[in-house]
Amino acid sequence: MAAIDWTKIYKKYKGLWVALKDDEQTVISSGKTLKETAEKAKTKGFEKPIFMRIPQRVSYFAGKNYIR
Repeated sequence: MAAIDWTKIYKKYKGLWVALKDDEQTVISSGKTLKETAEKAKTKGFEKPIFMRIPQRVSYFAGKNYIR
């Protein structure tokens, strides 16, 4: 399976909840809350979309775990 590029989704929906189709790339609905997003998706006929909250900003973390 190839990696999915969510760059466009992030730029348009940052800080919001989104409902995605099974392809994990097509946005069905969005909203400030999960409930709002789910209700919008349901009115469009999608009972079980994939829900994801898009972060307000992307941060990177690199670290090392020391095991003794």
